[in-house]
Amino acid sequence: VQLQASGGGLVQAGGSLRLSCAASGRTSSSYTMGWFRQTPSSEREFLGGISWPYGKEFVIESVKGRFTISRDNGKKTVYLQMNSLKPEDTAVYFCALSLSGTVYSDRSRYRYWGQGTQVTVSS
Repeated sequence: VQLQASGGGLVQAGGSLRLSCAASGRTSSSYTMGWFRQTPSSEREFLGGISWPYGKEFVIESVKGRFTISRDNGKKTVYLQMNSLKPEDTAVYFCALSLSGTVYSDRSRYRYWGQGTQVTVSS
């Protein structure tokens, strides 16, 4: 399985970005795609995920209301819509795939990882 993330960039505070992550290759019938982010001074932080086939979504409380996760079922693609961005959202964002239909926050549950995409929010 390979994951290709895209959509990062530079945005002003208050702006929006949508990240995409497309999975290719064979997956199990049940799996989860999640989003994480990391800064040079922090551990990789789980943001949320969405499951296949039932589309159960979870987003952590600290970004709920600003970030939403959705999917294109037919394309094995997950999206992270980020609104009202703040400078503290600046990080490298990673997508990951777990071969479980449960959305876990533990990064060890995710076997496959995308390459990361930089999001920079200017003040």
